[in-house]
Amino acid sequence: MAVYVDVLFLRELLVDGSMLLLTAWIRGVKARPVRVLAAASIGAAYVVLMLFPPLSFLYTIAIKAGISLAMLYVAFGFRDTRSFLRFIGAFYAVNFVAAGAVLGVHYMLMSGSDEVWRTMRFLQDGMAVELQTSLWFVVSVTAIGLYLMRSVVAGRRQKELVLSHLAEVTVRIGESEHRCTGLVDTGNQLYDPLSRTPVMVMEASLWEDEIPPGWMKGIRDGQVDRLVAELGEEEFKWQDRIRLVPYRGINKGTQFMLALKPDGVVIEREGSRSESSKVLIGLDGGRLVADGSYRAIIHPSLVESQAG
Repeated sequence: MAVYVDVLFLRELLVDGSMLLLTAWIRGVKARPVRVLAAASIGAAYVVLMLFPPLSFLYTIAIKAGISLAMLYVAFGFRDTRSFLRFIGAFYAVNFVAAGAVLGVHYMLMSGSDEVWRTMRFLQDGMAVELQTSLWFVVSVTAIGLYLMRSVVAGRRQKELVLSHLAEVTVRIGESEHRCTGLVDTGNQLYDPLSRTPVMVMEASLWEDEIPPGWMKGIRDGQVDRLVAELGEEEFKWQDRIRLVPYRGINKGTQFMLALKPDGVVIEREGSRSESSKVLIGLDGGRLVADGSYRAIIHPSLVESQAG
């Protein structure tokens, strides 16, 4: 019996490890081998416990879901809820399609170890598993798995498209310098209407150490026009660099964005480097994207020289 337990554990270790690696590939992240091995060990150990009838209470759907969440947490960590939900979707899609939709759902619906034992037959050279499922079950589960995989792959393609437009941005204002990842947005046509200077948008939180609290609150509350009208009430070392840029928000009228005149901006992308001082840095009070994959929106005119 110990031989069968060892074989079962190693088999599930390989299967779960493969599923986690495929999940990482679909999500476009680099998997850490040690974390993937630890997560796969959790899944393999759980499957081995299915051989012991006294532990039948562990085989509810809630426990199985909890084990899968624990595996994903160990393998990839937890950055934010939205990102973790995407890992969950990718993981289950891979399991349903690549690992066998029927096998996965069949064991998910089992209520205890007695059912597991009834599906197993021990042979001279190994173990055979019998599955008793109807045709509609196979068709419906496979269709669901394919739909999930299609949705996940579409999400990966969209992420790859975004990644192809990312660049490293370095902004220098006085003695301060900040670096972040930016997205080259070809649809960004924001200019200062007076000087026709292109505006690159950055998250204001990157400059939180230099911007006074009162100014930061005004930026986050969208009351930058009031800040400019009340100049002098709270000292700001970059007051001579301030510009007020009008723009039209979605489903809103004309709004204003607080912008700063930098000493220089350096953009590095695909081995190319461009530098410009004719640019304004618009400050956004929120997060440009939920997962933090980029924190600036680069005006296309700032990288046109690279394309040439």
